[in-house]
Amino acid sequence: MLKGLKKEVLEANRDLVRYKLVTLTWGNASGISRNDGLMVIKPSGVAYDKLTEEEMIVVDLNGTIVEGKGRPSSDTPMHIELYKAFPAIGGVSHTHSEFATSFAQAGKEIPCFGTTHADLFFGTVPVTRFLSKEEIDEAYERNTGTAIVERFRGVDPGSLPGVLLAGHAPVTWGADARDAVKNSLILERVASMAYRSLMLNPSLEAIPEFLLNKHHSRKHGPGAYYGQPESSRSARQRATRRKGK
Repeated sequence: MLKGLKKEVLEANRDLVRYKLVTLTWGNASGISRNDGLMVIKPSGVAYDKLTEEEMIVVDLNGTIVEGKGRPSSDTPMHIELYKAFPAIGGVSHTHSEFATSFAQAGKEIPCFGTTHADLFFGTVPVTRFLSKEEIDEAYERNTGTAIVERFRGVDPGSLPGVLLAGHAPVTWGADARDAVKNSLILERVASMAYRSLMLNPSLEAIPEFLLNKHHSRKHGPGAYYGQPESSRSARQRATRRKGK
């Protein structure tokens, strides 16, 4: 079942290690087949170098295991909430990368201090609120996802594909699982540059809005002109991967 999606999600979880975004098993990536209404995610607590396609867990959007022998990642309910709320996304990534996690633990948003940030994130990377004790006791991971969705009311998750969980760590999303992990890597680099920039200039302010608009629109939207036109063949291949075929 969903062999292509399982392979993609396996490679996305391996990317977390390749990009040095995780320590031990502190992170996870998932992907969804919208046609089937099924999500694939890594098993809980299994070392990345031990993962295989066969060990990937398939769950439906109620959290019921459809295929797989182990327990899915403990963060599965959070991933499900994001897939339900953001219908355009195809993958979710959660890490505890050093600099992005530092901002999350400090409860500090990451303003757009430069064009590297603007190339992906259209403005400030937001922070969620802290969950209440009742929310944590009731359904911690699901309510973490709910808090993300709440924070993104009125915000386009496509132009800001990431968030900082207050006191916790970052979460990103993308067109598919590997794209979500790539966005985790970009967020970590952006966070490290923001931290160093603030050390050099504690009174630093965000770049002008017109510069933010220019750099973001060069890569995104109908007027984008960065890079080469994507062939119809590669577009079909990406669409097939997202469907998990």
